[in-house]
Amino acid sequence: MIAYEYYWSDETDRVHFIGIIPERRGKLERITDESILNLGKIILGENAGLSNPFFIQITIDDTGIISYPNSSFCELILRPMIEESLFERI
Repeated sequence: MIAYEYYWSDETDRVHFIGIIPERRGKLERITDESILNLGKIILGENAGLSNPFFIQITIDDTGIISYPNSSFCELILRPMIEESLFERI
């Protein structure tokens, strides 16, 4: 299953995880970067106040394992930034 991980970055460029939304549309031609971001805005609400939202397309297999299309970016750049943000909240 295709899904999207949504994130936003704050004014200090820290990245914050928002959530995962599965792709349910059957017509692949309707799926664009803009429509994916709009889906996140619909679910979060237009007035959520999140700046610089972005997403990563992921694949979730039948056992729940997540695969990233560009694992080097996720593992080297994104995950450490997210973990740093999580640890600062504890």
